[in-house]
Amino acid sequence: MKHTLFFRLAVVSMLLASPMASHAADEVINTGKHALRLSTVVNGLENPWGMAFLPDGRMLITERPGRLRVISKDGQLDPQPVAGLPRVDPQGQGGLLDVAIHPQYAKNGWIYLTYSQRDAAGANGTELARGRLTGAPGAWRFDNVEVLFRMAPKSRAGQHFGARLVFDREGYLYMTLGDRGEMARAQRLDDHAGKILRLTDDGKPAPGNPFARQADARPEIFSLGNRNVQGAALHPKTGALWAIEHGPQGGDELNLIQAGANYGWPVITYGANYVTGTRIGEGTEKAGMAQPIKHWSPSPAISGMAFYDGDRFPQWRGDVLIGALRGQAVIRVRLDGERFVEDEVMLRGRVGRVRDVRVGPDGLVYLLTDQPNGALLRLAPAG
Repeated sequence: MKHTLFFRLAVVSMLLASPMASHAADEVINTGKHALRLSTVVNGLENPWGMAFLPDGRMLITERPGRLRVISKDGQLDPQPVAGLPRVDPQGQGGLLDVAIHPQYAKNGWIYLTYSQRDAAGANGTELARGRLTGAPGAWRFDNVEVLFRMAPKSRAGQHFGARLVFDREGYLYMTLGDRGEMARAQRLDDHAGKILRLTDDGKPAPGNPFARQADARPEIFSLGNRNVQGAALHPKTGALWAIEHGPQGGDELNLIQAGANYGWPVITYGANYVTGTRIGEGTEKAGMAQPIKHWSPSPAISGMAFYDGDRFPQWRGDVLIGALRGQAVIRVRLDGERFVEDEVMLRGRVGRVRDVRVGPDGLVYLLTDQPNGALLRLAPAG
């Protein structure tokens, strides 16, 4: 019953938000630090989920039903999706999810994708594959495809796939995995669900992972007790991994991710049961379990994040920019080291459900809106 209510609410929010994808171009919006010029780069994307910038100025965007799209340097969407992708199972919240570029892309050409896939027994789960983009406009292909990782065990549930990808400065790949709606799994070290993994670029457990020598633990695990991490990014100065995750009704979290840390789900949480509104677990704190740097209640359903380290918005430098689905906004968070200072809700109700936030090589901010007629939007300084 809880999951049925959850999906009904998600569908209602999506339908209410969908008209916002075609907002007027070049709208000027004032915020606490900067005046912004909001413009549409591309319309007509079906539930876009992740984006990445190629060194030559092109962009890659995933659409959850299973398409990878190429946007040219001048902002034109190639009408033909990339052919040759791994098979995708777009059920529930699953489908084609994140995309990331290898740090040595100029040398090896590797592009990484996360997606949900069903096995022969009918259970689905998050997988990781890589390939190389070949061809030309109108005829792009994903070649040399290698499936690097499959979560285990898989599940018949339709939610909480996680799936964000972040390369660190050593070239290791962080991959987030949700609890699949089966919350007790997040505390089990013999189970990938509800974890953040740290992998080599070919999908093996990264050396030095915190549970690698523990007999009953999966060696890929870097952290546990993560309900459903929907955004992750490296701090531009420290190189540390930060992540955001959905809580139930409340308790959306911003966390500093540390090796071996337990982030508490479902033992501790600031959220509540969807149906009854009652407490989940044992409260909000417990010895040995990490506290969030910041939590939000009620839940704005945060999704996608980036640290701003460009020059176009100097008063945002070092701040975290976070998308909000239910909140239909971008949340700017200011930090002092590892301490929360303030947040500002921007663009509320103007753009629809914000699935992803990225800072482009040009220092501008790019947003993806998660609607059946979704869009790639751009924030530039006004004037």
